[in-house]
Amino acid sequence: MNVNTELIKKKLHVKKRKEELISGILSKHKKGFGFVIPETDQGGDVFISPNSINDAMNGDSVVVRLLPPGETSRTREGVIQQILTRAATEIVGTFEKSKRFGFVVPDDRRFNDDIFIMKKDFNGAHTGDKVVVKITKYPERGNSAEGKVEEIISRSGEAGGDIKALIRQYNLTQEFPEKVEMEAKKIPLKIAEEEIINRVDLREKNIITIDGADAKDLDDAVSVETLSNGNYLLGVHIADVSQYVTDSSQLDKEALKRGNSVYLIDQVIPMLPKILSNGICSLNPKVDRLTLSVTMEIDNKGKVVNHEIYESVIHSKARMVYGEVSDMLENKSAELIAKYQDIYQDILRMDELASILRKARDVRGSLDFDFDEAYINLNEQGIPISVETAERRVANRIIEEFMLVANETIAEHFYWMEAPFVYRVHEKPSLEKIEEFKRFIVSFGLNLKGNPESIHPKALNEIIKSVEGKPEEHVVNTVMLRSMKKAFYGTECEGHFGLGVKYYCHFTSPIRRYPDLIVHRIIKESLHGKLDIKRAKVLRRRTDRAAEISSGTERQAQELEREVEKLKKAEYMTYHVGETYDGIINGVASFGFFVEIENTIEGMVRVDYLNDDYYDYEATKYRLIGRRTNKIYALGDKVTIKVHSVELQNREINFTVVDAR
Repeated sequence: MNVNTELIKKKLHVKKRKEELISGILSKHKKGFGFVIPETDQGGDVFISPNSINDAMNGDSVVVRLLPPGETSRTREGVIQQILTRAATEIVGTFEKSKRFGFVVPDDRRFNDDIFIMKKDFNGAHTGDKVVVKITKYPERGNSAEGKVEEIISRSGEAGGDIKALIRQYNLTQEFPEKVEMEAKKIPLKIAEEEIINRVDLREKNIITIDGADAKDLDDAVSVETLSNGNYLLGVHIADVSQYVTDSSQLDKEALKRGNSVYLIDQVIPMLPKILSNGICSLNPKVDRLTLSVTMEIDNKGKVVNHEIYESVIHSKARMVYGEVSDMLENKSAELIAKYQDIYQDILRMDELASILRKARDVRGSLDFDFDEAYINLNEQGIPISVETAERRVANRIIEEFMLVANETIAEHFYWMEAPFVYRVHEKPSLEKIEEFKRFIVSFGLNLKGNPESIHPKALNEIIKSVEGKPEEHVVNTVMLRSMKKAFYGTECEGHFGLGVKYYCHFTSPIRRYPDLIVHRIIKESLHGKLDIKRAKVLRRRTDRAAEISSGTERQAQELEREVEKLKKAEYMTYHVGETYDGIINGVASFGFFVEIENTIEGMVRVDYLNDDYYDYEATKYRLIGRRTNKIYALGDKVTIKVHSVELQNREINFTVVDAR
């Protein structure tokens, strides 16, 4: 938003010509203060103290008067002078009822104040219910905001209600508009013969799916053969979603709006209605399915020497899960080998080829961070009964390798065609971050090779290898990962730094990611000779929009997934207050340090809890050091902690140190 500051000054009757006004968006903190992020290049963020918020709410567009240097010790501090536009029109929270009135406590703690509800506006809500409140009056002169209950998300104690409330807080929904559902229901549940005629028929091939045990939307299937010249023929067969979700249809518009499916422990917010995602699009076993295939001839060095892209039809021979395949390969399970004897040799070939591909990636310097991920098990009431480390076994790695090489092959093919496309882009780290990482690893006797300005992933991969199996492995990998930029979708082929490749896209998950779906559409139009100049012009606009929207929805999905995970981990730890665990320090700040215990749960040891000394924060060394004792708490140190308390509302877990050092 461009704001005429001179006009604002007149409206605010500001007489002092030297006062500097800045417009921006307020980002509030749960503790009451905030920062205004300027809307144009007007310097850095502006700190706003709680007393200077002046009734503004998180996300509001505001005008700030900067305080002169003599009135603040901060670089930039200001007072909110005017609220231009309100961001929030409704808020999700917990309803609390009294005899004459009620109020809603916002779930998002950046909205610090409760919303007052008149009795006539309860609309059937009871204490403890998760609700959506529509704001009817914004905060003014210190008075609370007022509103009315517009929707009851879940009743108090309802299983899964907390996750439903988070979903609603992010303005997402599991339900689809009626016109989208109606369109989906018109799609036939079986494949007509005329749809198969012009496709490559692969129904006799040993093609299988390998996925998680809980997966219902099966995007990909694979096959591996050995050619007469000794090379492998890898087939990656992906659900032909674009056959059913046509360009600019209601299904397509809704899929673009959602951008991706969101997976939240035991709940899914699908990109497509279940009748498609779990039905005709899903590569279920023992049924015919339409697919888009890429077959790649790969030599014993892991190089793709030839490839072909085409429309196909498959008949999956088996729906296998990671655990079964891993048990066959790692443990030589006789029972499973006998059960799957018809495809066992294919699985052995898959393992061979995946090893070759992994070695090839390793040679070129592809980064492979093997961090533990959480597997949270909920009971029927939605209560977490266990938090464990998710397995990443050999079968998981096989499918990862096959999807990576397919995505790379497709991206390179269409790059040289100069067709409109959506690429997956991962830029190299900033010089500042690389130099910071380089300084950090010196303390472990490590040296980052090469010029930091033109860092190659191979140099970082050498660091990963050098610390493998050592005590400092976790902390070095953590700091390296934090120095990386986030990947995004773009229409220019700018390479993927982390994978060490020039060409990369997402092609393998069109049921759950919109970029894959539009990539499929472009591939099919190319195969049918429809990519003329006029169509390419239209597709360039579509790909630009798809890349921008999908990058945003991906960030939102990742944030929501993290919040749900933090919520359930915090809830789990409420049952374990007072217990002790071994952990490792994985983050240090001026106010304390973070400790991750074996099951991936993270909590904080606040400096306030360190009563044996006064601790100074040394940012460059990632540590706290005691002034009197010289005791050090540094990134990577092992500690034994006790669970002190859990703040469920803020999803915060507090630890105290119990080990004697």
